[in-house]
Amino acid sequence: MDAGSEGLTPAQRRALAQIWAVLPQARLVGGVVRDLLMGRPVADVDMATPETPEQVQDTLTAAGIKVVPTGLSHGTVTAVIASAPYEITTLRRDMETDGRHAVVCWTTDWREDAARRDFTINAMSRSRDGTLHDYFGGQADLAQGLVRFVGDAGTRIEEDALRILRFFRFQGRYGTGEPDAEAMRAITLRVGLITRLSVERVWSELQRILIGPNAATLVAMMARAGVLSVILPQGFALGRFIHLVQAGAPADAVLRLAALAAEGSKLDVAQHLKLSRADTAFLLAVSKGPVPETDATDAALRRFLADEPARPLIGRTWLWQATLLADAEGGQAETAQPDARAFEALRKRLEGIPRPVFPVAGRDIVAAGHAPGPAVGQVLARVRNWWMAEGCTASREACLDRLRHGFE
Repeated sequence: MDAGSEGLTPAQRRALAQIWAVLPQARLVGGVVRDLLMGRPVADVDMATPETPEQVQDTLTAAGIKVVPTGLSHGTVTAVIASAPYEITTLRRDMETDGRHAVVCWTTDWREDAARRDFTINAMSRSRDGTLHDYFGGQADLAQGLVRFVGDAGTRIEEDALRILRFFRFQGRYGTGEPDAEAMRAITLRVGLITRLSVERVWSELQRILIGPNAATLVAMMARAGVLSVILPQGFALGRFIHLVQAGAPADAVLRLAALAAEGSKLDVAQHLKLSRADTAFLLAVSKGPVPETDATDAALRRFLADEPARPLIGRTWLWQATLLADAEGGQAETAQPDARAFEALRKRLEGIPRPVFPVAGRDIVAAGHAPGPAVGQVLARVRNWWMAEGCTASREACLDRLRHGFE
């Protein structure tokens, strides 16, 4: 291939050569073009072509290339080469849009297809010979760090309200400086359109914003535009979220959502966004319960770990640290700023201590001579309480000996 394709792997180059051998009019489109211009590695390779989906499918099949009809109604088929997918979509124009879905028809006009895309930096295409086709100034915008809608920003948002969230995600990754003023005006006037989207789509984009570059700046920007109030009608704690990110908390979307969601709203937020069971459980676990003191003894930490895994405990320390920082900034804290090094040392200790496992079970209580029944659980609890008080280090034999000799 031509120079300027360094971001493509050898396998991608070979696959593209196979596709272009039978579909010479096809072009690279979207993210792959953007990433090649920036010299970034290319993850997904998408293409467009003036041929109809049926023609594309027949042509690839005749060439011995595996084809999967992944989205024929939207003009997309997927060529599978060396187990890697290459989406090829027929040029389209929108017939109808409702803010969520579009009814499309095929076209052979490359500019018309580019005009229906979201941002100028995503509307470029690249021919087989390396020629860049840039109808709306995407290359210049990319160089300037400007994320700008193609054409009228309001129209693009009305076509698909998810573009509001995509704007912030792309602003975080490719934008520099202040966001495009026209885009922000259009978003502020149309934030209510987000309610038409499925919450699954909203959460999918929100996750990527929360863990992406410049998350604190972006979420603050979303709050100013009124976007957060629509996504999280239960309320939000912007200051705590910003301090969590600035403190260096891991890029865990649910942990960051826990920081952002208002106190007392976690379950409502989980249900509203339709989080998975696992994500809901973590959101609730990290948002409530005791937090170990930074100067806690190893025995105290083992007692914490005996009751629950390290992940929610560590997450809770991040939330507490961010809360203290936000309170201090707001003049609410009676004490000095939290000691970041002490919190970091605490987290390392929690990560380094193996989780204790209580070595006795109900059958051991019965084997020791207690009759089966509810009393077994009561005796087991007493043994476990003793084991906890001893720092969770007593062996099975020590626990059984304690059981045999009673607790008086």
